[in-house]
Amino acid sequence: MGTCFSSSTKSTAEIAPVDLAVKPPAVVASSTTAPSRVSAQRPPTAPTAAKTTATASSAVAVRLYGPPNSLVTSYLRFALLHKKVHLRFVPSEDQKPTIQVGSETVSGSQEVLLRYIEEKFPEPRLMIWKFNLEGFDEATPLIVRTIWLQHRSMLWHIARMLRWSEDLAARGGRRAVDPSVGTPKMEIRKFAKSYTQLQELMVEHAQMEERILFPVLESVDRGMCKSANEEHGRELPLMNGIKEYIKSIAVLDSGICSEEFFSLASRFKSLQVMCKAHFEEEEKELLPMVEAAEMGKEKQKKLMNQSLEVMRGTHSDLFDFLLEGLTPQEAMQYLDLLMKFGDPNLISSFLCQD
Repeated sequence: MGTCFSSSTKSTAEIAPVDLAVKPPAVVASSTTAPSRVSAQRPPTAPTAAKTTATASSAVAVRLYGPPNSLVTSYLRFALLHKKVHLRFVPSEDQKPTIQVGSETVSGSQEVLLRYIEEKFPEPRLMIWKFNLEGFDEATPLIVRTIWLQHRSMLWHIARMLRWSEDLAARGGRRAVDPSVGTPKMEIRKFAKSYTQLQELMVEHAQMEERILFPVLESVDRGMCKSANEEHGRELPLMNGIKEYIKSIAVLDSGICSEEFFSLASRFKSLQVMCKAHFEEEEKELLPMVEAAEMGKEKQKKLMNQSLEVMRGTHSDLFDFLLEGLTPQEAMQYLDLLMKFGDPNLISSFLCQD
């Protein structure tokens, strides 16, 4: 097994354009451990800003002690990073992680340390004690919660790409978002990479629904499942068209392609409208039917792990990207689902990588 503490090389341009650009909290590691992988917060002006307001805690230095290959240690790291503290990880053989803030040291179970983090750093609230998102409760099937959160992430990333393309159009490709990005050409390459990541996430999500969710729906209502299958993937031609259009822009003179950027923004707007309608339709008409299947907890866990197997590429290579599209509360809820109900070996391959 590798280490849960790999480094992040994501630039601000890959997170958001111009006034949305935010830098992740500073994270350092002691000994020979690599810097912690950072999951960036939603920018203050993003669509869900009201849910993510945080107090200034960036000056606070926190040490986290624990085994580098521990799922619990990695889970606590995500919680602390959402609090915007300066985090230093210190490898330890003690199986019970420890958190040190100044002269204060706390050790114990995952729940004890999570409660300490919430009390010590009140904002943003992570709401980690129960699944309490938009009408869901503990009785909501696991795969429904998982799909709902993945929808939230994809919609946020689509909105981010739309805003970024609009900003590129306004600038005409003449000025880069951040001096560290380099030339406008380099920014376009980063834009293309970010869109490729989004497309990979969306394709794997669609494959998961077709292979795992739809068979469950078919057992409840074959007619509706057939209709859903026929309509699934209707965004794919537009998604592929956007990818090819980005490639064509990349070879143009960056100073004379404002019209192309405006056209690109229009395509992203169409994708946003289509995906929002698609996800809302699934959430209102299809996902409630999963409850009608009356699955027991073990069956639910099996389905969830099968869905994660289908989306192994996303959770191995694009896990930070997936979490970046969620608010701190949503991201911790997603991690909570993985930790509580996922197969330990499978989840370990996501959170503890070389």
